[in-house]
Amino acid sequence: MRAMLLVCALLLPMAARAESITVFAASSLKSALTDVADLWTKEGHTGPSLTFGAAATLAQQIEQGAAANIFASSDKKWMDYVADKQRIVPDSRKDLLGNDLVLVVPAGKPRQAALTRGFDLAGFLGADGRLAVGDPATVGVGGYAEQALRTLGSWESAQNRLLKGDSANAGTRLVEQGSAAAGIVYVSDAKLANGVTIAGTFPADSHDPVAYPFAVTKSGDTADARAFLAFLEGPQARAVFVRYGFKVN
Repeated sequence: MRAMLLVCALLLPMAARAESITVFAASSLKSALTDVADLWTKEGHTGPSLTFGAAATLAQQIEQGAAANIFASSDKKWMDYVADKQRIVPDSRKDLLGNDLVLVVPAGKPRQAALTRGFDLAGFLGADGRLAVGDPATVGVGGYAEQALRTLGSWESAQNRLLKGDSANAGTRLVEQGSAAAGIVYVSDAKLANGVTIAGTFPADSHDPVAYPFAVTKSGDTADARAFLAFLEGPQARAVFVRYGFKVN
């Protein structure tokens, strides 16, 4: 009997680990998704393991077989990428969230920018000013930033002024550090940063709608993964996302 109890005790941690889920999510979701995960845990579920990074990096890791149950991308491009590689369950894919794209400047030097066609970006940045963005090649917000600047006719003048970061909040971080005169970020990241203020919001028609697609991966398609994805669509999670500045669909 004692031996049986010992075996059961040894197996319990393994069972708990088996029930846990792993979420790969774009870095701009970090604060909000961490709070949502806490709510999930308080309901008696095993806390999910959250991994945050650039959407491109996470998508490529999933392609290469990384153990993840859910992928939350900051744009459709990288969700399409894993879908093309047949790494997600197609009917689980949902565009849960949206966001706005904004131009930020140091909080101690607030000013406004008219983000319309013909926007004089070089003049706004000043003679030596730099513009901080997430790398357009790998970071969702960087791709939207490039689209917006091209639409406004400011992309060419931005080329030799860019400071490219590896995450969505690179814009706020570099502006706060004084490395850049301005940055392009999501409004949700701007709201979290104490050292920046919003100079303007890019017109919705200057870039593709910011969309956050979520999906269950084929290799991680479990009942718990499906349940957590459903929880992310529920009222408790939606309230958290709204509080952090996201749009909910």
